[in-house]
Amino acid sequence: MRETEYDVADAANCFRYYAGLATKPGGETFDVPAASQTFVVREPIGVCGQIIPWNYPLLMAAWKLAPALAAGNTCILKPSELTPLTALRLASWIEELEFPKGVVNIVLGPGPVVGHALASSDLVDKIAFTGGTKTGRSIMKDATGNLKKISLELGGKSPNIVFADADFDTAVDYALFGIYANAGQVCSAGSRLIVEESIADKFVKAVVERAKKIRVGDGFDPATEMGPIVSRTHQERVEGYIKTGLEEGAKLECGGGRLAGELGEKGNFILPTIFSNTTPKMRIVQEEIFGPVLVVQTFKDEKDAVKLANDTVYGLAGAVFTSDVSKAHRVIKKLRAGITWINTYHPTYNEAPWGGYKQSGIGRELGTYGYEAYTEVKQINVNLAVEPSGWFSK
Repeated sequence: MRETEYDVADAANCFRYYAGLATKPGGETFDVPAASQTFVVREPIGVCGQIIPWNYPLLMAAWKLAPALAAGNTCILKPSELTPLTALRLASWIEELEFPKGVVNIVLGPGPVVGHALASSDLVDKIAFTGGTKTGRSIMKDATGNLKKISLELGGKSPNIVFADADFDTAVDYALFGIYANAGQVCSAGSRLIVEESIADKFVKAVVERAKKIRVGDGFDPATEMGPIVSRTHQERVEGYIKTGLEEGAKLECGGGRLAGELGEKGNFILPTIFSNTTPKMRIVQEEIFGPVLVVQTFKDEKDAVKLANDTVYGLAGAVFTSDVSKAHRVIKKLRAGITWINTYHPTYNEAPWGGYKQSGIGRELGTYGYEAYTEVKQINVNLAVEPSGWFSK
């Protein structure tokens, strides 16, 4: 419930931000040779297909709709088939606001059918997708039919680097928050904890002790600190990764199973899970699990930490915890990731761009970057001396 209340506030703020931005972006003018004037304007792309995931159904709808509408486009939003009700409620509010008919459209259905239709349609001028990297590749292929514009916000396996000189309690707290917020069902989750060898045993012990105390339960219970996995299918997928971790030889420090009792039998709960003694090529280290599973890696020095942090196909997010400001900036600049933090994890703002490097996506959302992603750039040249050019002889 606590997370939901934050998400609703964030979604409202996103609409407010782009409502304010809609009248702000201006064009550009250029100094060109005499008797000419050149300027640039931004215009709407047209029809935008937008496909959002299940993990933040209202916030993701706001991230897609708000900038697109502010830029003057029409939108076809497809929510996840697991969480369609939020988008429908949002659509009912939009109707109450008397938006022109056809400006905002909600289309329901499974991704392979509806998502494919949007991505491949010649009537759609842009496709924006948030979700898994595998699906992102399919959307890219579908979009080649009319070479439509694409924005892809895809998966992550983000590193959270903790140096020995970090504030210990703060780093422990954010190690937990980085992975267990929303039960780890966050694309930018700090799912790889990379700890300096000299403090690794002490640090992991502290994180494990705190993880065991996390109150897992019904999301409507105010005392709950971590809720369920979105579906039985996804619960079983996460459990498959836990089994794989054990088979690969990683050490299970805590969790690894379902919540006990009647609630655990009825719901899709997985306890906060931590693996240590991992190696870089393990599947649980390389692949996005999208659940409450933290893998621990250790490093010897700064160079080693950066190497481990960048050693996946993803590049969405990453964090560094240290009391050395210079070191923090050195390491952050070497991380191949689009969203980074120093001595914190997860805070994001509508004003700043969101997106990743490598296979974590194409383009950026939020901020002026998100607005510009829904515009076409037009160059306009004006001849101020209206007379024949004289290029060809009479």
